[in-house]
Amino acid sequence: MNRIDRLTAILIQLQGKKIVKAQEIADRFGMSLRTVYRDVKALMEAGVPIGAEAGTGYYIVDGYHLPPVMFNRTEAAALLTGEKLMEKHSDHSNQQQFSNAMQKIRAVLRGSDKDFLESLDGNIAVLRSNRGESEFPNRFLSEIQEALARQRVLSIEYYSFYSDSTSRRDVEPIGIFHMNSSWHLIGFCRLRQDYRDFRADRIKSLTLTENTFDKSSRISLQEYITHEFESDPDQPTLVKVRFTHDQARWMKEQKYYYGIVEEKVEEQYVEMSFLYHQLGHFARWLLMMGKCATIVEPEDLKILVRKQIAELAEHHCEVVLSAQPALHR
Repeated sequence: MNRIDRLTAILIQLQGKKIVKAQEIADRFGMSLRTVYRDVKALMEAGVPIGAEAGTGYYIVDGYHLPPVMFNRTEAAALLTGEKLMEKHSDHSNQQQFSNAMQKIRAVLRGSDKDFLESLDGNIAVLRSNRGESEFPNRFLSEIQEALARQRVLSIEYYSFYSDSTSRRDVEPIGIFHMNSSWHLIGFCRLRQDYRDFRADRIKSLTLTENTFDKSSRISLQEYITHEFESDPDQPTLVKVRFTHDQARWMKEQKYYYGIVEEKVEEQYVEMSFLYHQLGHFARWLLMMGKCATIVEPEDLKILVRKQIAELAEHHCEVVLSAQPALHR
């Protein structure tokens, strides 16, 4: 990137936040703090009203705006890819909002870039497992995002899969994350007086209340995730298994239910990586495939499979022995 393009990009970055630290600029462009200071000084000398707070960062003085930003074709192509992902991995509310935003982006592109994007549109696809339609509306991510930004309490009607029941909860939201094809709302549940993980696609109804809460009194989303993944004994385990090609074709959508995260096709086998919580359940699934599945890791899964095989062998031996007297009669 030449210096003119970098200065423009720095100016856009400064307009994107109230305060931008010099280290953030340095990290984005892979340059030294000294170069950041020099570039910001060049922008100020060119007439851009940039303010600075010692120990905090840079900011654009209120009232200053760049002319409308034009996207180049590679940036527009990246956004098109993002739109495809949003269609399959977001809820109905965000899908519509992102689609509206993409229409506005297409409207400001040059004619040749519009043609470029249109030619790509039919050649990019994102597939996901066919899990059937949820019985819940799955259209609350926009309201959840608003609650997060404005520190508003959410009142939700939530379905619990384990107890097969629905309950009303008042939740102070601290963040959302996406894992294993589902969005999760993390919040402080006032009913349970503790932090809870709510699957967004199990929210039956949601109301954005007028009640507010103090965000500083709650942990951050990153703190919650770090704590859960470091301290939870039931955290997802990385599992690697090699399947025969025939077996891999037969599995079809099953692999998505077991949290597949990577698939490598080799000449002799297909190696799949999964993130899964219950190794015992995973072991029983593998037993169905016999010699068509070979565990690479972890060692604990190999031990579980051997134990289950031994239990099955013992069980069937007992069945055969108990049946022998009847056969002799």
